[in-house]
Amino acid sequence: MLLTLDPIYWMLVGPALLLSLWASFKVKRTFKKYSKVATASGMTGAQAAQRMLASSGVHDVQIEAVSGFLSDHYDPSKKVLRLSPDVFSGKSVSSVGVAAHEAGHALQDAGGYMPLKLRTAIVPMASIGSSLAWPLLIFGFILSSLALIKVGIVFFGAAVAFQLVTLPVEFNASRRAVAALSSSGMLMEQEVKGARTVLRAAAMTYVAAAATAVLQLLYFLLLSRR
Repeated sequence: MLLTLDPIYWMLVGPALLLSLWASFKVKRTFKKYSKVATASGMTGAQAAQRMLASSGVHDVQIEAVSGFLSDHYDPSKKVLRLSPDVFSGKSVSSVGVAAHEAGHALQDAGGYMPLKLRTAIVPMASIGSSLAWPLLIFGFILSSLALIKVGIVFFGAAVAFQLVTLPVEFNASRRAVAALSSSGMLMEQEVKGARTVLRAAAMTYVAAAATAVLQLLYFLLLSRR
């Protein structure tokens, strides 16, 4: 039986998948809402990120624009903070909040934040696991090969580990961002509340992804025991 036709799969993983859809919709709607709220300071996201880094003594991180919507990320291997067009040049609460969050990752890197170092270390294995796990599992179940199933579960477990380690990394970056925006005066008190709302919505996407991955792994483990 195809996994997608198994009612047990949908009973177990379905709620998490619905949560993922809701979280994705929520973060886009929240970002767009606060992208219409201009900051009193008139700072762009790039300027806010640069100021946050400089105030913490981090001067070796390059900030550049990258195409895409909410494609913002920090690359620790190259020490480059990449911001989407709306965030890089935007002067809104959303733009500054997201930029500060990504700057928070750069501060984690500079300070040797262990969860970030761990996540970076398991990226290769997680990437391989994401690519190979499903084919191995599907063929394992079709061929009734317990060996293939076990290997698939191990690979999928690496991807799940990545999702779980991502949670403290993302939450910590948001806390750093909110604290910096508040203490530095880059955002007014009400604006900080808006930025926090945007970052909380973004955090839910990581929670939903982790929940989905964990429940899928549980499903595979249960299925392998049938």
